[in-house]
Amino acid sequence: MAVPISQAWTVATYVLKQKLSGRKRYPLVLMLEPLFRCNLACAGCGKIQYPAHILKAELTPEQCFKAVEECGTPMVSIPGGEPLLHPQMPEIVAGLVARKKYVYMCTNALLLKEKLHLFKPSKYLSFSVHVDGEREHHDFGVCREGGYDVAMEGVRAAVDAGFRVTTNTTLFDGADPNSVRRHFDQMMEAGVESMMVSPGYTYDKAPDQNHFLGKARSRKLFRAILSNRKKAWEFNTHPLFSEYLMGKQDFECTPWGMPTYSIFGWQKPCYLLQDGYADTFQELMETTGWEKYGAKSGNPQCANCMVHSGHEASAVDYNFSSLKGFWTTAKKYIFRPQYEDADAQKLLNEWKSESRGPLVQIAGQTPVVVTTSVNENMTSVAGD
Repeated sequence: MAVPISQAWTVATYVLKQKLSGRKRYPLVLMLEPLFRCNLACAGCGKIQYPAHILKAELTPEQCFKAVEECGTPMVSIPGGEPLLHPQMPEIVAGLVARKKYVYMCTNALLLKEKLHLFKPSKYLSFSVHVDGEREHHDFGVCREGGYDVAMEGVRAAVDAGFRVTTNTTLFDGADPNSVRRHFDQMMEAGVESMMVSPGYTYDKAPDQNHFLGKARSRKLFRAILSNRKKAWEFNTHPLFSEYLMGKQDFECTPWGMPTYSIFGWQKPCYLLQDGYADTFQELMETTGWEKYGAKSGNPQCANCMVHSGHEASAVDYNFSSLKGFWTTAKKYIFRPQYEDADAQKLLNEWKSESRGPLVQIAGQTPVVVTTSVNENMTSVAGD
C-alpha cells in the first residue's frame, strides 16, 4: 500500500469528522515553510526573487508547532527552500512526530545522506525527495550537474536506514513520457515507498517562462504517462487526482485544502499565489475571497493550474461527499486499475518533444552569507 493503514485511517476519520460537523471548508495538509533559502537554483522556481535578508529568515520550532495546532490537520508538508538547511529542522520534525502528525519533509536530498543521523525512522515521517525524472532531465531542471546522483545516494541511504521515502516529480513542457515512465521504474527499484507527480505551476517570477504546461498539453502528457501503468508502481496521490491529470475527472480548485504558513504568516490564498497574508489561520479562512480563485473564477493566474496543492484536496473532498464518491474511490484502491488505453500507448510510441527551446540555466547567483559547510553550496534562491 502507498501509505500505512494507520495514516489512511487517520486522514479518513479526520475528513469524516469535518463532513459530519457540516464544515464546508477545511484544511487537509498544512504546507509549512520554515525557510526560503535553498542550495539549488531551479529554473522553474517561483521564489528565487526574495532578497538576501528574507532568505536568511527562519521560523522557530515554537512558531511551527503553533501553526500546526491552529490548523489542526493530520498531515504536514515541509517544503521550502531546502528544509535541511534549517539548523533546527530535526527539532521541528521531532516535535511534529511527537504530536502524531504525518510529516512529509520535502528535500532535494543533496544533504540528506550527511544529515540522516539527526532524524529517527517513524511511521509519521517521510522524506519526500524532489526527483524530476531520469538523470539528465533532473540535472537540467535543477540546473546542477551531478545533482541526480547525489540525490539518489540520499534516497538509498534513507531507505537502507529504515526511513519512509517518497518522491515528488514536477513536469514541464518538453517532458518525455517514456522517460518519466522509466523514472518510475527506477524509483521503485530504489525502494521508495511511493511517488507523486504533478505539472509545474506558472510562477510569474520564475526565470524560465517558456516551459510551463497548459491544461491541454498537461492532460495529453499525463494520459501518456499514467495510462497502461505497471502494477509495481505505487503513487501517494489520490487516484481521482491522477484521473484528473489524465482528463478523466473534472475538479475545481480547493485552495483552502492545503494552506501555507511561512515567515510572512498565513499566505492568501494558497501555496502558489501570494495575495496577502493573515496573522492567524482563522483570519485566513474568514477574510480570504475564495470566490476569486480557481479556473471557474476567471482569474488568469488560475487558468492553467492543475497542481496537486490545489486539486488533490478536491478529489479527497469528493471522495467523502457522497456514497457515489466513496464507492468510486474505494474501487480504485481495491482493484488498482492499470488504465489500459491503446490510444495512450500510441501516444507513447509516437511521442515527439514539444519543447520550445532549451531550459533556462541559472548561473552567477550571489551566495547568501551563512556559517555552513562548503558542500552545502548556499545560493540566494528558494525552491520546492
